[in-house]
Amino acid sequence: MSSDPGPTVWTVRNLLTWTAKHFTAKGIDDPAKEARLILAHVLGCRPIEVLARYDDQPTDDERQRFRDLIKRRTEGCPTAYLVGTRDFYLLTFEVTPDVLIPRPDTEALVQSSVDFLKGKPTPTVLDLGTGSGCIAISLANQVKSAVVTAVDLCPKAAAVAKKNAEKHGVSDRVSVLVGDLFAPLPSDRRFDLIVSNPPYIPASEIEALDVGVRSFEPRKALDGGPDGLDFYRRIAASASAHLNPGGQVAVEVGWTQDANVRELFGAVGMTVLPSVKDLGGRWRVVRARG
Repeated sequence: MSSDPGPTVWTVRNLLTWTAKHFTAKGIDDPAKEARLILAHVLGCRPIEVLARYDDQPTDDERQRFRDLIKRRTEGCPTAYLVGTRDFYLLTFEVTPDVLIPRPDTEALVQSSVDFLKGKPTPTVLDLGTGSGCIAISLANQVKSAVVTAVDLCPKAAAVAKKNAEKHGVSDRVSVLVGDLFAPLPSDRRFDLIVSNPPYIPASEIEALDVGVRSFEPRKALDGGPDGLDFYRRIAASASAHLNPGGQVAVEVGWTQDANVRELFGAVGMTVLPSVKDLGGRWRVVRARG
Protein backbone atom coordinates (compact mmCIF):
# COMPACT_ATOMS: atom_id res chain seq x y z
CA MET A 1 0.00 0.00 0.00
CA SER A 2 2.99 2.33 0.60
CA SER A 3 6.51 2.25 2.04
CA ASP A 4 4.89 1.02 5.26
CA PRO A 5 4.78 -2.78 4.78
CA GLY A 6 1.70 -3.04 6.96
CA PRO A 7 0.40 -6.26 8.46
CA THR A 8 1.27 -9.67 7.08
CA VAL A 9 -2.41 -10.55 6.51
CA TRP A 10 -4.59 -7.95 4.80
CA THR A 11 -7.99 -8.50 6.36
CA VAL A 12 -10.76 -5.95 5.97
CA ARG A 13 -9.99 -4.69 9.47
CA ASN A 14 -6.30 -4.25 8.68
CA LEU A 15 -7.02 -2.54 5.37
CA LEU A 16 -9.34 -0.04 7.06
CA THR A 17 -6.94 0.61 9.94
CA TRP A 18 -3.94 1.16 7.66
CA THR A 19 -5.87 3.35 5.23
CA ALA A 20 -7.37 5.52 7.97
CA LYS A 21 -3.86 6.20 9.28
CA HIS A 22 -2.63 6.91 5.75
CA PHE A 23 -5.49 9.34 5.10
CA THR A 24 -4.86 11.05 8.44
CA ALA A 25 -1.22 11.60 7.50
CA LYS A 26 -2.37 13.08 4.19
CA GLY A 27 -4.76 15.50 5.91
CA ILE A 28 -7.96 13.90 4.60
CA ASP A 29 -11.02 14.66 6.72
CA ASP A 30 -13.03 11.82 8.30
CA PRO A 31 -10.39 9.23 7.31
CA ALA A 32 -12.12 6.16 8.75
CA LYS A 33 -15.37 6.91 6.94
CA GLU A 34 -13.56 7.62 3.67
CA ALA A 35 -11.68 4.33 3.91
CA ARG A 36 -14.89 2.42 4.63
CA LEU A 37 -16.76 4.01 1.68
CA ILE A 38 -14.01 3.14 -0.78
CA LEU A 39 -13.53 -0.42 0.47
CA ALA A 40 -17.29 -1.04 0.42
CA HIS A 41 -17.32 0.09 -3.21
CA VAL A 42 -14.52 -2.35 -4.07
CA LEU A 43 -16.20 -5.21 -2.21
CA GLY A 44 -19.62 -4.47 -3.73
CA CYS A 45 -21.42 -4.04 -0.44
CA ARG A 46 -22.95 -1.25 1.63
CA PRO A 47 -20.57 0.67 3.93
CA ILE A 48 -22.37 -0.59 7.02
CA GLU A 49 -21.82 -4.18 5.86
CA VAL A 50 -18.05 -3.70 5.85
CA LEU A 51 -18.15 -3.64 9.65
CA ALA A 52 -19.47 -7.19 9.70
CA ARG A 53 -16.68 -8.43 7.42
CA TYR A 54 -13.68 -7.41 9.52
CA ASP A 55 -12.05 -10.86 9.36
CA ASP A 56 -12.58 -11.37 5.61
CA GLN A 57 -9.52 -11.32 3.38
CA PRO A 58 -10.15 -9.47 0.10
CA THR A 59 -8.73 -11.06 -3.02
CA ASP A 60 -5.53 -9.83 -4.62
CA ASP A 61 -7.59 -8.18 -7.35
CA GLU A 62 -9.79 -6.39 -4.81
CA ARG A 63 -6.75 -5.21 -2.89
CA GLN A 64 -5.18 -3.85 -6.07
CA ARG A 65 -8.36 -1.98 -6.99
CA PHE A 66 -8.47 -0.61 -3.45
CA ARG A 67 -4.83 0.55 -3.71
CA ASP A 68 -5.56 2.30 -6.99
CA LEU A 69 -8.51 4.18 -5.52
CA ILE A 70 -6.57 5.11 -2.38
CA LYS A 71 -3.84 6.58 -4.57
CA ARG A 72 -6.35 8.64 -6.53
CA ARG A 73 -7.97 9.84 -3.30
CA THR A 74 -4.65 11.03 -1.89
CA GLU A 75 -4.07 12.86 -5.18
CA GLY A 76 -7.22 14.84 -4.46
CA CYS A 77 -10.01 13.08 -6.34
CA PRO A 78 -13.18 13.24 -4.20
CA THR A 79 -14.45 9.94 -2.85
CA ALA A 80 -17.87 10.53 -4.41
CA TYR A 81 -16.32 10.43 -7.88
CA LEU A 82 -14.28 7.34 -7.02
CA VAL A 83 -17.29 5.34 -5.85
CA GLY A 84 -19.82 7.04 -8.14
CA THR A 85 -22.39 7.92 -5.48
CA ARG A 86 -23.17 10.40 -2.71
CA ASP A 87 -25.91 10.24 -0.08
CA PHE A 88 -28.15 13.29 0.14
CA TYR A 89 -31.43 13.89 1.98
CA LEU A 90 -32.24 10.20 2.62
CA LEU A 91 -31.38 9.08 -0.92
CA THR A 92 -28.25 7.88 -2.71
CA PHE A 93 -27.43 9.74 -5.92
CA GLU A 94 -25.18 8.67 -8.73
CA VAL A 95 -22.54 11.31 -9.46
CA THR A 96 -19.94 11.79 -12.15
CA PRO A 97 -17.33 14.50 -12.71
CA ASP A 98 -19.96 16.22 -14.89
CA VAL A 99 -21.97 17.24 -11.81
CA LEU A 100 -21.31 19.01 -8.54
CA ILE A 101 -21.14 16.64 -5.57
CA PRO A 102 -24.25 17.08 -3.36
CA ARG A 103 -23.44 18.61 0.01
CA PRO A 104 -25.19 18.60 3.39
CA ASP A 105 -25.54 22.41 3.32
CA THR A 106 -27.96 22.08 0.39
CA GLU A 107 -30.33 20.01 2.51
CA ALA A 108 -31.43 23.29 4.14
CA LEU A 109 -32.75 24.38 0.73
CA VAL A 110 -34.61 21.10 0.30
CA GLN A 111 -36.13 21.15 3.79
CA SER A 112 -37.37 24.74 3.55
CA SER A 113 -38.82 23.94 0.12
CA VAL A 114 -40.59 20.83 1.40
CA ASP A 115 -42.12 22.91 4.19
CA PHE A 116 -43.44 25.39 1.62
CA LEU A 117 -44.80 22.77 -0.77
CA LYS A 118 -46.53 20.43 1.66
CA GLY A 119 -50.24 20.98 1.81
CA LYS A 120 -50.47 22.23 -1.76
CA PRO A 121 -52.54 19.84 -3.93
CA THR A 122 -50.33 19.56 -7.03
CA PRO A 123 -47.40 21.96 -6.63
CA THR A 124 -45.12 22.72 -9.56
CA VAL A 125 -41.40 23.25 -9.10
CA LEU A 126 -38.57 24.50 -11.29
CA ASP A 127 -34.99 23.53 -10.37
CA LEU A 128 -32.39 25.65 -12.16
CA GLY A 129 -28.92 24.12 -12.59
CA THR A 130 -30.06 20.72 -11.41
CA GLY A 131 -26.72 18.88 -11.78
CA SER A 132 -27.20 15.41 -10.30
CA GLY A 133 -30.87 16.20 -9.76
CA CYS A 134 -30.49 15.90 -5.99
CA ILE A 135 -32.74 18.87 -5.20
CA ALA A 136 -35.42 18.14 -7.79
CA ILE A 137 -35.58 14.43 -7.00
CA SER A 138 -35.53 14.93 -3.22
CA LEU A 139 -38.47 17.32 -3.52
CA ALA A 140 -40.40 14.87 -5.70
CA ASN A 141 -39.60 12.08 -3.26
CA GLN A 142 -40.75 14.07 -0.22
CA VAL A 143 -43.79 15.74 -1.79
CA LYS A 144 -45.55 12.97 -3.67
CA SER A 145 -47.89 15.31 -5.55
CA ALA A 146 -45.15 17.65 -6.77
CA VAL A 147 -44.36 17.93 -10.47
CA VAL A 148 -40.80 19.11 -11.06
CA THR A 149 -39.01 20.55 -14.06
CA ALA A 150 -35.21 20.38 -13.80
CA VAL A 151 -32.92 22.38 -16.09
CA ASP A 152 -29.18 22.16 -16.69
CA LEU A 153 -26.93 23.72 -19.29
CA CYS A 154 -24.76 20.60 -19.57
CA PRO A 155 -26.26 17.65 -21.51
CA LYS A 156 -24.08 15.19 -19.58
CA ALA A 157 -25.31 16.57 -16.26
CA ALA A 158 -28.90 16.35 -17.48
CA ALA A 159 -28.30 12.69 -18.34
CA VAL A 160 -27.11 12.04 -14.78
CA ALA A 161 -30.22 13.75 -13.38
CA LYS A 162 -32.48 11.67 -15.62
CA LYS A 163 -30.77 8.47 -14.49
CA ASN A 164 -31.21 9.43 -10.83
CA ALA A 165 -34.88 10.26 -11.39
CA GLU A 166 -35.41 6.81 -12.87
CA LYS A 167 -33.43 5.17 -10.06
CA HIS A 168 -35.66 6.72 -7.41
CA GLY A 169 -38.93 6.14 -9.24
CA VAL A 170 -39.89 9.76 -9.85
CA SER A 171 -39.18 10.11 -13.57
CA ASP A 172 -42.93 10.39 -14.19
CA ARG A 173 -42.94 13.63 -12.16
CA VAL A 174 -39.44 14.97 -12.83
CA SER A 175 -38.70 16.15 -16.36
CA VAL A 176 -35.17 17.22 -17.24
CA LEU A 177 -34.46 19.88 -19.85
CA VAL A 178 -31.15 21.03 -21.33
CA GLY A 179 -30.62 24.76 -21.52
CA ASP A 180 -29.51 27.98 -19.87
CA LEU A 181 -31.68 28.76 -16.82
CA PHE A 182 -35.16 29.81 -18.06
CA ALA A 183 -34.28 29.54 -21.77
CA PRO A 184 -35.80 26.05 -22.41
CA LEU A 185 -39.16 27.12 -20.95
CA PRO A 186 -42.13 28.67 -22.75
CA SER A 187 -42.41 32.33 -21.78
CA ASP A 188 -45.77 31.71 -20.09
CA ARG A 189 -44.68 28.68 -18.04
CA ARG A 190 -45.17 29.35 -14.32
CA PHE A 191 -44.39 27.48 -11.11
CA ASP A 192 -45.28 27.52 -7.46
CA LEU A 193 -41.61 27.29 -6.49
CA ILE A 194 -38.33 28.04 -8.24
CA VAL A 195 -35.25 26.57 -6.54
CA SER A 196 -31.59 26.75 -7.39
CA ASN A 197 -28.14 26.04 -6.05
CA PRO A 198 -26.33 28.13 -8.67
CA PRO A 199 -22.60 28.67 -9.12
CA TYR A 200 -21.66 31.25 -6.49
CA ILE A 201 -17.89 31.17 -5.97
CA PRO A 202 -16.21 34.42 -7.08
CA ALA A 203 -13.96 33.57 -10.03
CA SER A 204 -10.87 34.93 -8.29
CA GLU A 205 -11.38 32.57 -5.32
CA ILE A 206 -11.67 29.28 -7.18
CA GLU A 207 -7.94 28.55 -7.25
CA ALA A 208 -7.84 28.89 -3.45
CA LEU A 209 -10.42 26.12 -2.98
CA ASP A 210 -9.52 22.61 -1.86
CA VAL A 211 -7.85 20.65 -4.64
CA GLY A 212 -10.73 18.18 -4.73
CA VAL A 213 -13.08 21.03 -5.62
CA ARG A 214 -10.99 23.21 -7.92
CA SER A 215 -9.36 20.37 -9.87
CA PHE A 216 -12.12 17.77 -10.07
CA GLU A 217 -15.58 19.36 -9.81
CA PRO A 218 -17.00 21.08 -12.93
CA ARG A 219 -15.83 24.69 -13.11
CA LYS A 220 -19.14 25.82 -14.60
CA ALA A 221 -20.92 24.61 -11.46
CA LEU A 222 -18.64 26.75 -9.27
CA ASP A 223 -17.87 30.01 -11.09
CA GLY A 224 -20.35 32.71 -10.14
CA GLY A 225 -18.55 35.51 -11.96
CA PRO A 226 -16.35 38.30 -10.58
CA ASP A 227 -18.33 38.74 -7.35
CA GLY A 228 -20.08 35.35 -7.26
CA LEU A 229 -23.49 36.93 -7.85
CA ASP A 230 -23.95 36.65 -11.63
CA PHE A 231 -26.50 33.84 -11.51
CA TYR A 232 -28.51 35.44 -8.71
CA ARG A 233 -28.88 38.57 -10.83
CA ARG A 234 -30.14 36.52 -13.76
CA ILE A 235 -32.53 34.47 -11.64
CA ALA A 236 -33.88 37.56 -9.88
CA ALA A 237 -34.46 39.32 -13.22
CA SER A 238 -36.69 36.53 -14.59
CA ALA A 239 -38.15 34.73 -11.55
CA SER A 240 -41.34 36.76 -11.13
CA ALA A 241 -42.34 36.14 -14.75
CA HIS A 242 -42.28 32.39 -14.06
CA LEU A 243 -44.03 32.31 -10.67
CA ASN A 244 -47.68 31.60 -9.97
CA PRO A 245 -49.50 34.02 -7.67
CA GLY A 246 -48.11 33.43 -4.17
CA GLY A 247 -45.17 31.53 -5.62
CA GLN A 248 -41.68 31.68 -4.18
CA VAL A 249 -38.07 31.47 -5.25
CA ALA A 250 -35.50 29.86 -2.95
CA VAL A 251 -31.77 29.84 -3.66
CA GLU A 252 -28.76 28.49 -1.85
CA VAL A 253 -26.09 31.12 -1.14
CA GLY A 254 -22.53 31.19 0.09
CA TRP A 255 -22.30 31.94 3.78
CA THR A 256 -21.21 35.57 3.23
CA GLN A 257 -23.72 36.32 0.47
CA ASP A 258 -27.07 36.45 2.26
CA ALA A 259 -27.39 40.24 2.47
CA ASN A 260 -26.26 40.81 -1.12
CA VAL A 261 -28.63 38.23 -2.60
CA ARG A 262 -31.54 39.48 -0.51
CA GLU A 263 -30.85 42.96 -1.89
CA LEU A 264 -30.85 41.65 -5.46
CA PHE A 265 -34.30 40.12 -5.11
CA GLY A 266 -35.65 43.18 -3.33
CA ALA A 267 -34.30 45.43 -6.08
CA VAL A 268 -36.52 43.75 -8.71
CA GLY A 269 -39.64 44.28 -6.61
CA MET A 270 -39.92 40.87 -5.00
CA THR A 271 -40.89 40.49 -1.36
CA VAL A 272 -37.87 39.10 0.46
CA LEU A 273 -38.77 36.52 3.12
CA PRO A 274 -36.78 35.40 6.18
CA SER A 275 -33.61 33.54 5.21
CA VAL A 276 -32.88 29.99 6.39
CA LYS A 277 -29.77 28.77 8.21
CA ASP A 278 -27.96 25.50 7.56
CA LEU A 279 -27.06 22.98 10.26
CA GLY A 280 -23.87 24.93 10.93
CA GLY A 281 -25.87 28.02 11.83
CA ARG A 282 -24.90 29.99 8.72
CA TRP A 283 -27.37 31.76 6.46
CA ARG A 284 -27.77 29.38 3.55
CA VAL A 285 -31.11 29.94 1.79
CA VAL A 286 -32.56 33.22 0.51
CA ARG A 287 -36.28 33.19 -0.23
CA ALA A 288 -38.48 35.72 -1.98
CA ARG A 289 -42.10 35.95 -3.14
CA GLY A 290 -43.03 37.23 -6.57
